[in-house]
Amino acid sequence: MRILPEWNKLLHQGVNSYIIMKMRKILSLILSLIFIFCVASFSFAQKEAEVSKEGKLVSAIEITGNKAISTNTIVSKMKTRIGSPYQENVISDDLKRLYLLNFFSDIKIDSHLYKEGVKVVITVVERPIIEKITFSGINRITIKDEKLKSQLKSREGQYLDYPSLAEDLRIFQKMYEKIGYSEAKIDYKLDIDESTNKVKIHFNIIEGGRVRIKDIIIKGNNNFKDARILKLLKTKRAWFFNAGVLKDDVFTEDIERIKAFYRREGYIDVAVSSKVVPDEKKPFLLFVHIDITEGKKYLVGDVAIRGNKDITEKEILMRLKECVTGKTFSEEAMRYDVSYIQGLYFDRGYISASVQEAVSLNPQTSRVDIVYSIVENNITYVDKVRVRGNIKTKDIVIRREMRLHPGDRFDGEKLRRSKERLTNLGYFEEISYDTEDTDTADKKNLIVDVKESKTGSFSFGGGYSTVDDFVGFVEVEQKNFDWKNWPYFTGAGQDLKLRATIGTISTGFDLSFTEPWLFDYPVSFGFDAYRRTHERDSDVGYGYDEEVTGGALRLGRELSEYLRGDLVYRLDLIDITNISSGATYLEEEKGSNLISSITPSLTFDSRDNIFDTHKGNLLSGSIEFAGGPLGGDKNYWKFFGRASHYIPLPRNSTLELRGRIGLADPYGDSAKIPIYERFFAGGAYTIRGYEERKIGPYDPVTKDPLGGNAMFIGNIEYVYPLFGFLKVAAFYDVGNVWEKLGDFGSSGNTANNTGKFKSSFGLGFRIKTPIGPIMLDYGIPMDKAPGEDSKSSGRFHFSVSNSF
Repeated sequence: MRILPEWNKLLHQGVNSYIIMKMRKILSLILSLIFIFCVASFSFAQKEAEVSKEGKLVSAIEITGNKAISTNTIVSKMKTRIGSPYQENVISDDLKRLYLLNFFSDIKIDSHLYKEGVKVVITVVERPIIEKITFSGINRITIKDEKLKSQLKSREGQYLDYPSLAEDLRIFQKMYEKIGYSEAKIDYKLDIDESTNKVKIHFNIIEGGRVRIKDIIIKGNNNFKDARILKLLKTKRAWFFNAGVLKDDVFTEDIERIKAFYRREGYIDVAVSSKVVPDEKKPFLLFVHIDITEGKKYLVGDVAIRGNKDITEKEILMRLKECVTGKTFSEEAMRYDVSYIQGLYFDRGYISASVQEAVSLNPQTSRVDIVYSIVENNITYVDKVRVRGNIKTKDIVIRREMRLHPGDRFDGEKLRRSKERLTNLGYFEEISYDTEDTDTADKKNLIVDVKESKTGSFSFGGGYSTVDDFVGFVEVEQKNFDWKNWPYFTGAGQDLKLRATIGTISTGFDLSFTEPWLFDYPVSFGFDAYRRTHERDSDVGYGYDEEVTGGALRLGRELSEYLRGDLVYRLDLIDITNISSGATYLEEEKGSNLISSITPSLTFDSRDNIFDTHKGNLLSGSIEFAGGPLGGDKNYWKFFGRASHYIPLPRNSTLELRGRIGLADPYGDSAKIPIYERFFAGGAYTIRGYEERKIGPYDPVTKDPLGGNAMFIGNIEYVYPLFGFLKVAAFYDVGNVWEKLGDFGSSGNTANNTGKFKSSFGLGFRIKTPIGPIMLDYGIPMDKAPGEDSKSSGRFHFSVSNSF
């Protein structure tokens, strides 16, 4: 019984604890509900407030935090205006718009109800204005502070911009890398004045020592010599002509250049790694290590064509040049072959044809098999030809040179020829093609885009030539002339030239006009009028004074795509005076004579560019008939022929093989060809290394050249471009002039060394200048000139030529 009181006591305590625990849980639940209700009420109230703002008018705009930037400037950049409806999306756009000004480092936009509308409050934190930029520690960069500041992104008077500061550090780093101080340390310090919101930037540089590349070490190149790999690199070791500076971006490109080289050679799996190690004793000297893992060289295995229907597999395989069975495989070479296949289809009118290549390694042969999958699509025809970009030139001038017309199927060869013809006009800097879809699936418009060049010129100048000595000139030319288009006189494709030259031994006045399409027919018409004088000068092969006054009428027509015929009538009055004393052979040439002649000619010209030829042929032949039924004082016939073959070679270089032949003979009551109609050789335009006109017959007393009735000139010239305006040339010249037609090709008079062939070789430059192309050659003769006791050492020839 004594236990009961204790039990009752424990029971009472347990009940109390249970009640208290339950009360706590209930209280916690009530508090949670109150919190959720408050949050929901707040959110609802906020949402209700936001909803209540939408549609209300903006009653006020307040700007805070601005110091240098006026309130009007800020408001003017916003779309939100007092009186306009309040819209959250417009406010968001205004925030972006203000950030784009780059005036502020922080912007906050708030809004609340105000006077039956919405008040927009914009709080800005302005960026500091750069008051001054200073430098310290700069010794190796020798430019003035002001010029140095001009190269930085940060500028005095502008707002501070941290990305621009980071770019400034990179600019400094590049400057020091360029002069070999790649280890230079550059940092900056900002001094911000909170009261004026201005900042001073101080750049501090610790230049360190100059770092140079002592050596570049190549490893792993088992199939190529070190010299071949080093030639690929723009990074060079330090030596007399190179500072040996290591530039990270250039060196990265060098590594990629090595990889590309190996891949072109068939090493598709090549891997290249590198590391730069400073010298242990002289840390400013670097060793650059390049490790190459060449891998296996892959050759082309089987080549298959799929999907071709109109063009046979044999025709397609014949077009492949790079990736053919047995040759080195590379992706670059394969892309070239893809373009060749596409070109073949384009030439047949399949301009929408697509070619996809697929490669696989043949485990039996260990070679790369290639499959070209072709989707030919349909042949496409030209609907219309549209011309764009021509401002001065008439459409008809361009259209008449096109070899592709509406209704024709697209033809790549005709398009290439059309571009060559347009280029040869000399009116355009750029010519390109495009196509335009039409309502018909198999028809497209051909777009010819041109960029016109300057075709008119007024030039004057002077210079020295080994042919004409010192000479000055004034020239007005319009290659795209139109006599009907007043006051501009351009656009019809006519050629008008007026030129006056005055020199120490020669003067000349020339007027020339050519209409390439007479009355809109493919017949050219032109005329020339001229008056030229040349004083006696034995250094350039003239033993007399010569004055020529005359003119010519010209007609021409294209007989085929590359063949044209021309007919020229010439009437000249020629006066010979002041003959060298003792020149008995020239006495009979003294006086005035009238030359009346007609010259038919044929020209075959397949050159790709008449101004800068790389491939093609130029063959021409003309025969001039003077006197007889045409009147005049001299009767003779004269044949002149030329053949030039241009061979394109690597690196945009060209080899030209050129031959010229001249034959003449008098007839009727004329016993001799007049001296001014004979052939001469020697000098800048024929056989270099010899004096002007000094190869061939000469007067035994005065040594003046007499010319001859037969001539042969052969030239081989290799031209290599160094820069856009400069080319270097190597040449070999050979030829001779014979007194009589029957002596052509013979040894002739060996006693005075006039009959034998003369030859020379040498080097030269071709320079494009505003006054025209200039040729500067140095020729070394391989034989004695006629009338000379010994062979000369060499001779410079300086002259202006019509084209390269």
